[in-house]
Amino acid sequence: MHLEIATEPAHPQRPNEDFTAASPTAVVLLDGAGTPAGSESGCTHGVAWYVSRLGVSLLGAVTNQPDRALTDCLADAIAQTAEVHADTCDLTHPGTPSATVVAVRLADEAVEYLVLADSTLVLEHTDDRGPVAVTDDREAMVGAALRGAMDVETAGTAEHATALRDYVEAMRAHRNQPEGFWVAAADPAAAYASLTGSVPRAALTGVTLLSDGASRLVDRFELADWAEALRLIREQGPAALIREVRAAELSDTEGRRWPRGKTHDDTAVVRVTL
Repeated sequence: MHLEIATEPAHPQRPNEDFTAASPTAVVLLDGAGTPAGSESGCTHGVAWYVSRLGVSLLGAVTNQPDRALTDCLADAIAQTAEVHADTCDLTHPGTPSATVVAVRLADEAVEYLVLADSTLVLEHTDDRGPVAVTDDREAMVGAALRGAMDVETAGTAEHATALRDYVEAMRAHRNQPEGFWVAAADPAAAYASLTGSVPRAALTGVTLLSDGASRLVDRFELADWAEALRLIREQGPAALIREVRAAELSDTEGRRWPRGKTHDDTAVVRVTL
């Protein structure tokens, strides 16, 4: 296994709320849900703290319990992380820190995976079917009906900031609800809403994990398809994809071409060559 990682915060002066970690048999990527200015979370620690605690716990479970289902590993990690700050924070607050999750276990015969919320796992097969992207679009489906007021405002303005805060708070009512979308937060039950699967290891040449800040070059900006994005990563490394994302963002700082909540987002890319 050969591993390459690149990650970059949206702004140098702010903590990176994406998290990646790996062991010889496992890789995890988490993307924390940021709290807009003016919104509360009920947590004194913050999103970056939450994703690192959850990510470390999850990597340990996936690595050290090879026969345990990935959903069970994630449920245990969520419960353990919640226990750490249950006495100091209000975990029932609708804005309690949360994260997307991608986890991959590299067994001798198979590659197991779990995807929760809108980060992406791309599987590269040995045959000619092309790359297969696995992502959970339930959050996007809920958000499509709620983001209209935000998308018409110019990014960077006070009006856009207000609309973003209203959008995030509206989305919280649908978080971890049967007809809404699921993320890792304080309830271990969310783990069992993950997308999971297993692929024979011999059928893959590699896998790539991306936070939605990195995948936006393909799935939001539509400036490349997955084959082109993976070719860029293979030839120039994961950081090259992030550079392309930043160039696109800088070409549309007001969000006219690509309306979005964040002009720049945290980015993380993990490339695993088998």
